Amino acid sequence: MIKYLGSKRVFVPVLVDLLARLPGVKSVLDVFSGTARVGHALKAAGLFVRANDHNAYAHALAHCYVQADRDRLEDRARRLLAELQTTPPAAGWFTATYCERARYLHPKNGARIEAIRERIETLALEPDLRAVALVSLMEAADRVDSTTGVQMAYLKSWAPRANNDLELRLPKLLPGPGTAHDLDARAFVRSFGADAAYFDPPYNQHSYLGNYHVWETLVRWDRPEVYGIACKRVDCRVRPSPFNRRREIKGAMRELLDSVDARFVVVSFNNEGYISKDEMLALLAEHGEPTVLELAHNRYVGAKIGIYNLRGEKVGSVGHLENVEYVFTVDRRAAGRRAS
Repeated sequence: MIKYLGSKRVFVPVLVDLLARLPGVKSVLDVFSGTARVGHALKAAGLFVRANDHNAYAHALAHCYVQADRDRLEDRARRLLAELQTTPPAAGWFTATYCERARYLHPKNGARIEAIRERIETLALEPDLRAVALVSLMEAADRVDSTTGVQMAYLKSWAPRANNDLELRLPKLLPGPGTAHDLDARAFVRSFGADAAYFDPPYNQHSYLGNYHVWETLVRWDRPEVYGIACKRVDCRVRPSPFNRRREIKGAMRELLDSVDARFVVVSFNNEGYISKDEMLALLAEHGEPTVLELAHNRYVGAKIGIYNLRGEKVGSVGHLENVEYVFTVDRRAAGRRAS
């Protein structure tokens, strides 16, 4: 799966064990699915997962890792990826924008990515198979990018991996059912219920759309107007989330908790977030008696490398290299509230 700021990769076993042990839980809403790591692991554990994210690249990941059924798609997906791998390079707008004007990817790989993406666009693929192809391409591009892990900037000199050849690989599909959705989180929890809901919202000002705007464009394939040295999509300016705003995040979180139709709610949040541990406990206490786990972890890889400007020049060092992830759990039935 792609490199991702805020990924719960190291916590997945803890989260899956926690959710799988909750009494009577057979279905889960993954409300901010991101890379779909958690949803993928929950599906592997035998739970029915509804994964949701309003960003197109994240929806594609959830579609591939949660909704797509390996037993139905694997053979066709292998044949499709083998065919796409032979597509000759053809540089165009994507290569000019993200490999020459900006330097997220080496032009030799950019031209291959562009040609493969154009080929996918011309094929009449069913949605699940199309999602697998898009995710395979996204992950192939991620393995040869030239960033510190986010797309706010790119490195001044090419990363060694940027010179590697692009290689499509079959994503680790799982058998069985699941669903993927691309709704606003608040609309999603008003539309679907489950035995448990997992919330992993943005926790500060950093926008996932801004951090992964190249993947958003790769999936949407819409040639957006871009701005700045980083060539960010202009909709990064007009698609703000209340979860990225200090004055709005508590209200948005309260709205989610008031609206969700699930007996159990599990929330991942970070000690760098706009809601403190005590404030989150107070919000959850309106719905039951919350518990909290505290998990120390290293900050994302970019923090270890340092702080870079938009030209990829190192301009500073971070103040700390370790954070605390809080995992809150509340049983809403214990407070006499309606549960699914």
